[in-house]
Amino acid sequence: MAEPVRVLVVDDEDQFVEAVVERLRLRDFVADGVTDGEKAIATLREKPRDVVLLDVKMPGIGGLEVIKKIKATWPGLQVILLTGHGSSRDAEEGMRLGAFKYVMKPVDIDQLSAVLREASNRSEMTTNE
Repeated sequence: MAEPVRVLVVDDEDQFVEAVVERLRLRDFVADGVTDGEKAIATLREKPRDVVLLDVKMPGIGGLEVIKKIKATWPGLQVILLTGHGSSRDAEEGMRLGAFKYVMKPVDIDQLSAVLREASNRSEMTTNE
């Protein structure tokens, strides 16, 4: 049996994070979440992940800045961007910065699960040292 996929969910909406984490856990993912970009980077330093599900639009350090930091430290870590209506330009920029894929909100959990598994097959969280 394959190891469970380890996912970090990053979104500034608490209820969204809780709902996605809960639904992913029900589908045998190891999932937890944070509500801002700084916490995301700090959490990744503490515990390795296979995939980061990252909201593009967040107050403070936004998703595009977070993906730059992730890719600078963990170039093999896969990032899936979450984007709301009308932010496809940001999603395209995120892809240019190294995102694996982007998904639109509201997200279908089964579709998201498949994308997370696909991304985890390509992920290798190694630190640049």
